[in-house]
Amino acid sequence: MATAVSTIRRALLYVPGSSQKMLDKSRSLLVDNVTYDLEDSVTPQRKVEARANLQNFLQQPRASSIKEQAIRINAVETGLAMEDLTTVLQVPNIDAVVVPKVNSAADLHFVTDVIRHMKPKEQGQEKQLKIIALIESAKAIGSLNAICSASPLLDGLIFAAEDFALDLSLTRTPSLTEFLYARSAIATAARAHSLSSTIDLVCTSFRGEEGRKALEEESIGGKGLGFNGKQCIHPDQVEVVQRVFAPSSQEVEWAVRVTIADKKASEQGRGAFTFQGKMIDAPVVGLARSLVTKAKACDVDVVAIEEKWRDQEPE
Repeated sequence: MATAVSTIRRALLYVPGSSQKMLDKSRSLLVDNVTYDLEDSVTPQRKVEARANLQNFLQQPRASSIKEQAIRINAVETGLAMEDLTTVLQVPNIDAVVVPKVNSAADLHFVTDVIRHMKPKEQGQEKQLKIIALIESAKAIGSLNAICSASPLLDGLIFAAEDFALDLSLTRTPSLTEFLYARSAIATAARAHSLSSTIDLVCTSFRGEEGRKALEEESIGGKGLGFNGKQCIHPDQVEVVQRVFAPSSQEVEWAVRVTIADKKASEQGRGAFTFQGKMIDAPVVGLARSLVTKAKACDVDVVAIEEKWRDQEPE
């Protein structure tokens, strides 16, 4: 049976818990994260049905093509979160809980306390359930430091653009400039608190060539702001998103060559060296190592690239 690997969430795909057809289809997808939804995609009259569906569905062995399985519960403020958590914490093969509409540290305190009470980490257990928080309001942006410090289980932040736009009475435009401050704040806060994931807004266009182009442009823009993943609302979005948020072949080759040259430079007692006419010092080497680690997590054959460049020397 497959197990969850080191956290990488290039694509976070929502699948409604109320649709058995979509639940079954999700098991065939090659995706970093599937978040089974009990919130926005499930109507109020189908919440109970959706919980029961997930309780049965997630009894199955983990699909080897899915790296992480999560469940999005309803917001703490709705009064439905406790019932959701009671269901979620009884099922196996769940790696994370996605908490929507996190406006303050108190929301995460509540979820963390419930998890610790109902599903405490057992001795010898490799890891505990993680929390990923959705940032959806001006209040949440103003409370980012407190939110990021609220729980040791917190592992990532997600930007919910549509709810944020509603809160501030904004109109979403193709340039996304109206979200620049919020997106930058989220990406910076997540990095400052060493969270694994910063997951960008949903692209509402995805059908046809124009939709695919818009998705790719949004993904590149989000990556440039410091996000390392993107929410997806349709399986057709996953391939583009995961490709954009993975290191490119050129980046991986550069990183491998730098790390090989750095090892040899260190053996020669050199703290810095030249590569392709540029000075390489500790921060650059750190970036290269980070890219190599991410490439491995993205299933890139790093060993083959290392073999190709094994004779790389520092200049």
